[in-house]
Amino acid sequence: MHNPQGSGLSIGHNLKIALFHLGSGIADVLTTGVWNRIMVADLGFSAAFVGLLTGLRYFLAPLGVIAGRYSDTHTIGGFRRLFWIWLGRVMMAVSTLVLGYATAELVRRASSESAGPTPAALWIALVFSFLLFSLGGAISGSTFLALIYDRAAEHQRGRAVGLVWTFLLLGFTIGGIFFSIMLPHDESAGAIAFSADSVLTLFIVTAAALTLIWFLSLLGEEKRTRGSALSRDEETGSLRHDLGLVWRSRRMRFFLFYLTMSMAFAFLQDTVLEPFAGQVFDMEAHITNRFAAYWGSMAILGSFASLLLLRRWSVFNHSNLSQMGVVALMLAYIVFALSSLAEIRPLVTPGLILLGIGLGVWNIGTLGLMMDLSPAGSAGAFLGFWTLCVTFARGAGVAGGGIARDIVLALSGEHAVAYGAVFCFGFIGLASAWVALRRVHQDSCREGAQSDAELAAVLSSALD
Repeated sequence: MHNPQGSGLSIGHNLKIALFHLGSGIADVLTTGVWNRIMVADLGFSAAFVGLLTGLRYFLAPLGVIAGRYSDTHTIGGFRRLFWIWLGRVMMAVSTLVLGYATAELVRRASSESAGPTPAALWIALVFSFLLFSLGGAISGSTFLALIYDRAAEHQRGRAVGLVWTFLLLGFTIGGIFFSIMLPHDESAGAIAFSADSVLTLFIVTAAALTLIWFLSLLGEEKRTRGSALSRDEETGSLRHDLGLVWRSRRMRFFLFYLTMSMAFAFLQDTVLEPFAGQVFDMEAHITNRFAAYWGSMAILGSFASLLLLRRWSVFNHSNLSQMGVVALMLAYIVFALSSLAEIRPLVTPGLILLGIGLGVWNIGTLGLMMDLSPAGSAGAFLGFWTLCVTFARGAGVAGGGIARDIVLALSGEHAVAYGAVFCFGFIGLASAWVALRRVHQDSCREGAQSDAELAAVLSSALD
């Protein structure tokens, strides 16, 4: 199989490249673990509004298809993938700075008794920052995965993606600890438990750290080539052709349904988890900021345990690991729902543990199912297309969680009921995904893999 970078990807270079997603995990915690908590629980803004902004990046995923397809057949400055990756990450770093200044000003105004209505310029800054963040993530996500595909030999791609995914989880854990230290509880700050200056410092330091990580992790990882376009035999087919390959197989149609449903409902909690703890149990921000560290560390353990089971015992395969992961996520939602509806605070920690383990096992299993169907070419186009599917699903989940919370809250007037309903919806959605996954397993016994071998995707691009 064609590998433009040479003989393969060594462990050392794999770890270096994986640092890229360490930064991605930290950035994700900042927006969906810290900023959403500040906006909803501390400043009192609508969870639906916050969910739509944080979910915006998933709805701009079609731009990732365009960037991926273009990078398959063209070079810019001698690079196929690197130009798009670095351009996108610079945009994300700039957006982090803008978001920090806007959020700090909102905190400052909320802490001031004389502050009037929020200026329109602040709302424009918030929307602009998320548009820039979303655009940068779209064009850099699929091209980063295509770079991994280019760098790794065929037999190395499972290991390459597994290490990248593990570093993404590590970023969640490190980010949760880092942000809880950077944004400590401040008794003198007034009604809000932290100051505007501490919020601004957090965003500035994070933007600088992310820029350094993203740049150094990929420095020298793509060889410069001459010319601006590749030869005709390396060009991809049409997007319509790519879509046809996905839809041709009954097995893949069920798999697509499973993938989108599990992605959407697994991340239904993304916008509401920290606000849930803050508004139902009055947990402080420096405590809820550690949630990502709790479930992220459990997800790392779940991932390593899954890889060990696959390596040591043949009875475990990607299909049954995926089922085990979905069941664990369903149990997590049951625990969270019971914790909210019955207002049992001690159940929060077991819920976080189950959430992390479920995410780790679910992703390793699903990644394996998808990498079993690796394509012979058109990596950028296919990775971009599959990224489009899963990121739309996650975007719907992130935004849907906030919308569902607001609707039930308006009807019931009770925070405990509103958050409990969201967790119940998550359980129902994951149950339907589990049913679809069972159909995938049944159909795999009947279908050949000829058309399936033309498909590929990497699930970790949707967590970026």
